[in-house]
Amino acid sequence: MIKGFGGVFWRTKDLEAVKKWYSEVLKLDIENWNGTVIKPQSGNETIFSFFAEDDSYFPTEQQVMLNFQVHDLNETIQHLEHMGVPLAKEKESSEFGKFVWIKDPEGRLVELWEK
Repeated sequence: MIKGFGGVFWRTKDLEAVKKWYSEVLKLDIENWNGTVIKPQSGNETIFSFFAEDDSYFPTEQQVMLNFQVHDLNETIQHLEHMGVPLAKEKESSEFGKFVWIKDPEGRLVELWEK
């Protein structure tokens, strides 16, 4: 029944600052309608997962966490360092891949993942 992931939508206090940050830091091409379309590529997958209310994987006061799959996590970390964006959590590796966490301008934790 489900064809694919449709989108992520949320409200923001400072639309222009958040758009600029996601555009510059994560290289998303934010269009005039305040969003972008990310088209799946071979080897790219979207995970849809539930977490218990008290799960400590990401802050309990944050209802949703974004996860972006990247091609090369080391290259991404170099870009973040160049942009002056600190890691909220150092690189971690597991059987699921490599991960780092950063915070957007409004303090939302964002996960970056290399499969």
